[in-house]
Amino acid sequence: MPDTPRLTAMLAVIVNPSKFTDLEAVRSQITEGCRAHGQIEVHWYETSVDDPGAGQARQALKDGATLVCSLGGDGTVRSVASALVGTDVPLGLLPGGTGNLLARNLDLPVDDLDAALATALTGVDRRIDAGAVSWDDGPEEVFVVMAGMGMDATMMGEADERIKDAVGWPAYLLSGAKALFDPGFAVTAAGPGQSAHSRRARMVVVGNCGELTGGLRLLPEARLDDGELDMVVVAPRGVVGWFAVVRELLTSRRSDPRAVRHLASDRFDLRANRPVGAEVDGDAVGERRRMQTRTLPGALVVREARPQRGAEAS
Repeated sequence: MPDTPRLTAMLAVIVNPSKFTDLEAVRSQITEGCRAHGQIEVHWYETSVDDPGAGQARQALKDGATLVCSLGGDGTVRSVASALVGTDVPLGLLPGGTGNLLARNLDLPVDDLDAALATALTGVDRRIDAGAVSWDDGPEEVFVVMAGMGMDATMMGEADERIKDAVGWPAYLLSGAKALFDPGFAVTAAGPGQSAHSRRARMVVVGNCGELTGGLRLLPEARLDDGELDMVVVAPRGVVGWFAVVRELLTSRRSDPRAVRHLASDRFDLRANRPVGAEVDGDAVGERRRMQTRTLPGALVVREARPQRGAEAS
């Protein structure tokens, strides 16, 4: 059961100013919304290119914040969450980007800032898992939605920012169409106690939750609080294979295991035969050859909507 939130003595808003054409109007909207809910003290922290949110969130904690809200895209959410992992301070999600993937998976408002703010101020706290990923034996970094290699990274990295600003998530479909002609890569994937699984793939994704933009569910069995990560290996062969992939995305029903294979574990180790484009929570991170992931059970507190009485009773 979700916990009842404590009184927000100090609200911190970590904002990515590049996501807004009129930041002052957004600040005024949030300030007025807070006053309407009896929350007067709001502290603002702006992200930068050098620090997309983690440093600001750590400073907010030092300043005594009892609720930290991210106001930006998925990259801002991930950076702020990385500083809150392991603490009891909840993360509130205010939409300001294209994907808003964690908010979607929590069924939070993604296109209504006032509604999202109301949820952050009046909702309940819930502990969820986070994930940790390291690339090519480098240092670990936190993710809250998913990390992957291959086609998904190409879609994220090559999406035109102007088209994203104009039409939103469909911009990824245009870059994804280019990725259809990529020959793929050989990958070996294994979890603890599992035999290594090798095949040629177009995309490998390890996720803490499964819903993408547009309502597509890449990992339909993934849960935010089950202590595990879910992995999908997408390896279609020919047109028939792609039909199986599309059918599974649209229906969330298991399809051809040769085209789409699912695994679940608390950690995974993936090795590609060549450098492949990689992404974390929708942000492209360049080409990588090895991805190691592990789950961080119950490491993050998020603020979600308070259950309605009828749903709570049932």
